[in-house]
Order: sequence, then structure tokens, then C-alpha cells
Amino acid sequence: MTGRRTASVFVIALVAACSPGRSVSPPVGAILPNTLTPVERQAGWQLLFDGVSTRGWRNYLKQDISAGWQVVDGALTRMGPAGDIISLEKYRNFELSIDWKISSGGNSGIFYRGIEGPEAIYFSAPEMQVLDDLRHADGKSRLTSGGAAYGLYPAPGGAVKPVGEWNTARVLVLGNHVQQWLNGVSMADYQLHSVDWKGLVAASKFQQWPEYGQAAEGYIGLQDHGDLVAFRNIKIRLLP
Repeated sequence: MTGRRTASVFVIALVAACSPGRSVSPPVGAILPNTLTPVERQAGWQLLFDGVSTRGWRNYLKQDISAGWQVVDGALTRMGPAGDIISLEKYRNFELSIDWKISSGGNSGIFYRGIEGPEAIYFSAPEMQVLDDLRHADGKSRLTSGGAAYGLYPAPGGAVKPVGEWNTARVLVLGNHVQQWLNGVSMADYQLHSVDWKGLVAASKFQQWPEYGQAAEGYIGLQDHGDLVAFRNIKIRLLP
């Protein structure tokens, strides 16, 4: 863990709303968070978060991770001003699975194939939206609602769980083909660099950043959008 766990009463209240549940023991035989089953190991899955430390992550454009990101109850949690973070390794073709829980009215995101150099990771990396659809203004548009390929491909409604519950996101990237699921529901299915994709990018805010969506490999990123958000069970499987 990096830094001390110091929080205001306000942040403590948010943690309670966003907590994985400190006092509840898992049922007998349940799979513990932040672990891999023998079947997953055999299939090539790897953990990107060990559940006890921030090892494996650093802030975008920096060599270490800020104290705003802490491990709270087995979850990688944005507790205060922290900045976006990225994986230590770059990934080209992969399947990513990640659980997230957002605070009331909260906003965050999951990035893929991000590169360093641009001022912000979203200048280059496509994003799967993480959001409290019910209370955040972005939930009013399917293009920016939870699970959407942010700003480009809309997500169907009804998949995001209420605040206080864990959501499971899945992102599969194989060549230019991208698929996104949230809680088992298909959110987006698109081709990078297709005529359709290029048209949507040209009509969006991303058209001003020439690096957007161009990298064939890059970092996995987690967004600090100013709200408390927690991530756990961050798993990745490399694809040919």
C-alpha cells in the first residue's frame, strides 16, 4: 500500500457506500476476490492486482503511484486526488475482466491500449465507461452511460447495478475487433479503424487528438474522475 489511509468524514461515508463489505465472510467454497482458480490459470489468466498492494500500477506519465490510490478492503480504491493510473505492461490482444463499484453520482473509466506522450491517457486510449447511471448526468445519454464505448458506441440500459453493488466488466480486444460486456450483457461490438469507427471519431471530441485509437498495443488504465471508485478482480488473458 502506498501512503497513509487518511480520509475525511465525507470520504469515510463514501467508502461505506462503496465498500466490498468488511464484516461479511465469504460462503464456504466461494472463490475469494483477487485470486485465480486452477481453471483460470490453465486458461492463461493473470492477476493485475494482488488485493493487498498497489504493485503493478503507476500514475500516467509517472514512475510511481500517488497516495490517492489505496487498497481498501481488498479493492484498489481512488480515495482522494490521485490521477489516472496504468498497468506496468503494455498489451496488444487480450481479454480483460474487472469488477468495479462506484460511489453515488460517481464517474470513472477503464482504458485500453493507452500510450504515454499525450497530455492525458484519453487522448489515445478508448474507454469503457464506469458510471452511476442513475445519478450522474452522463447516464442520460447511452453514448456516455455505464458500459458504453465512451462517446462513440452507445450501451443498452439496465445493466449497471445500483450503487453499493459490484459490477463485472469484460473487454476483449483482438486486432481491431473490440467487444465489451457488463454483468454478462453485451455493451459494444466494433471495429477500430473501420469506416464506421472513423466517422464516429471524426464527429466526436476525439477528432482533435491524432493518437486516439491508433496504438496496436498499450497500457490498461483506470481513471480518476474526481469520485470514489473501487476496482478488484482485475484479470487479463493474453490472446494470439
